[in-house]
Amino acid sequence: MENWYIPATIIPGIGLLILSTSNLLINLSTEIKGLIEQDGMNQNLIEQKLKQLKFLNSAMVFLYIGVASLVISALVSGLYKSADSNFEFSIYISIAGIVSVLLGLIILIIYSFRAVRIRQQQFHQKTNN
Repeated sequence: MENWYIPATIIPGIGLLILSTSNLLINLSTEIKGLIEQDGMNQNLIEQKLKQLKFLNSAMVFLYIGVASLVISALVSGLYKSADSNFEFSIYISIAGIVSVLLGLIILIIYSFRAVRIRQQQFHQKTNN
């Protein structure tokens, strides 16, 4: 890869995604804890929230793998560039990292749609009671 620094320039953006996702994860964990501690807890709602938590965790894993792949790609490409070697395997590592980040983003999109649906169900249950 000619421009070894390109994978490294993507990492801060992914870091922001990781930060916002970890905030979602913490808030969801706190919400689940509050639901469990309630007297008349809704078992179905807690199970849905736990599935959301698992979904967010999967997104985080894919984002972490993406960052690791991009760091490795930049490192390998930079080392081979400094040694004047023509080693193009780092492009495949970069592609794997980008695919991993895309998978994480797809999971976050699905999570967002599901979160809205669960909130709507919560609202309807509150208004029916």
